[in-house]
Amino acid sequence: QVQLVESGGGLVQSGGSLTLSCAASGNIFRIYVMAWYRQAPGKQRELVAIITDSGIINYKESVKGRFTISRGDTKNTVYLQMNSLKPEDTAIYSCNAGIDDSNYWGQGTQVTVSS
Repeated sequence: QVQLVESGGGLVQSGGSLTLSCAASGNIFRIYVMAWYRQAPGKQRELVAIITDSGIINYKESVKGRFTISRGDTKNTVYLQMNSLKPEDTAIYSCNAGIDDSNYWGQGTQVTVSS
């Protein structure tokens, strides 16, 4: 059974920084892609950042230059470094991973940015 466990959310003032972590565990052969999504109250879930196992990275336009996605040395962990946070970044952030022939989600972590 594969699990994704996130950590690092919290409350931060506008302009502050947070780093989210997501660790994949279980019977894993290959992780093809890892990504961070977010969902704000009353809004649809949106892709924030994505990184493939070949190192291709893409970001949502509004977070470019502020957020950085990376994978750990073991490749089973993905990070999202978030700088210059804005109140509009407030959302539940969820980790997603394409592992072997399935897709998995973490439980989500709340990020709240106060103005």
